[in-house]
Amino acid sequence: MSGHSKWKTNKGKKAVADAKKGAAYTKLIKEITVAAREGGGNPDTNIRLRTAMTRAKEGNMPSDNVKMAIKRGTGEIPGIVYETVMYEAYGQAGVAILVEALTDNKNRTTAELRNIMSKKGGNMAGAGSVSYMFTKKGYILIEKSQAQEEDLMNIVLDAGAEDFKSDDKNYEITTSPQDLEKVKAAIQAKGITWLDAEITMVPSTTIKVTGGDAKQVLGLVEALEEHDDVQQVYANFDIPDEIMEQMASED
Repeated sequence: MSGHSKWKTNKGKKAVADAKKGAAYTKLIKEITVAAREGGGNPDTNIRLRTAMTRAKEGNMPSDNVKMAIKRGTGEIPGIVYETVMYEAYGQAGVAILVEALTDNKNRTTAELRNIMSKKGGNMAGAGSVSYMFTKKGYILIEKSQAQEEDLMNIVLDAGAEDFKSDDKNYEITTSPQDLEKVKAAIQAKGITWLDAEITMVPSTTIKVTGGDAKQVLGLVEALEEHDDVQQVYANFDIPDEIMEQMASED
């Protein structure tokens, strides 16, 4: 199962402080603005925008904020122009890392992320060095207490899911990006709730990391995630649950 996705889920359980919510809103507004600029303001025909709007709704962002962000993106009202930049890097134990950022100053963002890497034991890599290891997919994580395995498997596969996996605690469902909302709707119709549902980058292989390396790579990923311009961080680590839960619960 995707270690990094579970790390984000564990962190999300404690991310309730107003400051963290404000930072999350800022990043969502950037994402909605850029999605509308690149694909238009209609969520029915713009998957990226629809996904960002869903995340905003799940995060209880005021609808007026969403509408304003869309209008900035479509040019109906003036606003800052953001550029999407992907950074590739390696962390401890050879973990591959992709960083997706939205910035109005690429040079500044690059310098600041390089500084984080230097302080936290990561290394920037050239274009194409790690991106080939990741594929864009829809991803849904559900606790086992929510449904019987066979029942849920039938629901999601009938709705168009590509893959279904389970471990001791959770079910992991993978879809094409285009089918994520359809599969979510089928799950929701059965009264089943999820821990996480998003468009993400799924690694083709993972690297098992334990001990001090595990804590260091999680520290690197968290530092990158906290940067104002960073929208998403993807990594191919496989870290024991107890280490992730310990790190996620620390202030």
